[in-house]
Amino acid sequence: MKRVKWPLLFYAILAAASIIGIGIAIAEKSLIGVISCIVAVIFIMGMGFKTKKRMRENGELEKEA
Repeated sequence: MKRVKWPLLFYAILAAASIIGIGIAIAEKSLIGVISCIVAVIFIMGMGFKTKKRMRENGELEKEA
């Protein structure tokens, strides 16, 4: 049975919200908004990959087929 990995889900939701923010900032013609959302996506995805690596090293993730 697969269990939900809450930290990874949290990072995925935040990254998706930041990507949506890029679209909203483009629609509002806000260069600062676009840049800040791009920086946020890069930061959040980096944290997500870092967390996934730590979870894999600690044996908290099951092997993928």
